[in-house]
Amino acid sequence: MPTNAIAAALDSIVLGPSVVVHNLTMIPLLAKPASTLSTLRTPSTLSTSSTPSTSTRSTRGTPSTLGTLSTLSTDSDAAGAAGAAAEYVVLDEALSDGVVEITEVSEQGSVPDLKFVNRGARPVLIVDGEELLGAKQNRVVNLSILVAANSELTIPVSCVEAGRWRSRSRHFTAAPRTQYATGRAKRMADVSLSMMVRGERVSDQAGVWEDIAAKACRLEADSPTSAMEAIFERHVGPIDEYVAGCRPVEGQVGALFFVGETLIGFDLFDRPSTLSKLLPKLVRSVAVDAIDAASMRSKSDDPASAGLDANAIRARAEQFLAVASDAPQHATPAVGLGEDLRITAPRVAGAALVTDAHIVHLGAFAL
Repeated sequence: MPTNAIAAALDSIVLGPSVVVHNLTMIPLLAKPASTLSTLRTPSTLSTSSTPSTSTRSTRGTPSTLGTLSTLSTDSDAAGAAGAAAEYVVLDEALSDGVVEITEVSEQGSVPDLKFVNRGARPVLIVDGEELLGAKQNRVVNLSILVAANSELTIPVSCVEAGRWRSRSRHFTAAPRTQYATGRAKRMADVSLSMMVRGERVSDQAGVWEDIAAKACRLEADSPTSAMEAIFERHVGPIDEYVAGCRPVEGQVGALFFVGETLIGFDLFDRPSTLSKLLPKLVRSVAVDAIDAASMRSKSDDPASAGLDANAIRARAEQFLAVASDAPQHATPAVGLGEDLRITAPRVAGAALVTDAHIVHLGAFAL
């Protein structure tokens, strides 16, 4: 596998027109025509200023606005997907088809581990942060995993329901979301550190619980079991507004998000069909942070921020993509198929799942 797989993937995209919903901006990541591929020039540090980046990545499009939400998207050419990744299905499809079973690893259970059985003829893609509901407690997946066809695997997870350790079902189901983005970033960074220092794929579980408790308190989403699920249920109406405003566009393979002036991060996939299936989950994730930010601003004495202008948003997006492209990487065999690449740049949490020198999923977040 070439060491520049992340750079190659990021150099194959361009930024689409921004979408703004309330205080959230999404920029679509689109596939770049092969004739326009260029080399990224990467800044040595991640700047938080609005100074335009020196990256040569081409951009196009102007922002559209619905309230105050902005989105950055890019397209990538997924036609070359090869090897084991070529025919995968996403988790929701596999569960709907009845070919996947997710349970506790034993009757006693283990907080950081679950049993995943794939009886299907195609690999199953589980994306970092996807939430699983049921069994002894709700969990989120610690990293992206491609589970081989007709196989059984123990997958690493984190608990997002501190107050329950009793069965409410034998099998897990998939939630229509990933972990909210700021919590996902912190957990991703902790898992990367664990992998590099101890060779394990575990999070700071106490930190995950503390972060959920703090967000639930701010968003008035009390739960008898301290479940992250309650935050999403408490604000389902506003969250659905964000989802409705962030529809995938033709050729979109990824999405980069801002909340107000704060860059959150991006997810990039190897094909538009995967992005289309998972985008609502990702938008719900960032929407919780957007609602949280709006709530904190309304309780402060500061007037509502007008946010960055479109040019500043795109310049910072370009710079973040460039930093992720050129960041040092730590490679290990994946839990399932392929290899894990962890981005180790300061103030960035990032990871990629690679098969046959091909990025299946890449996520990176500002810390």
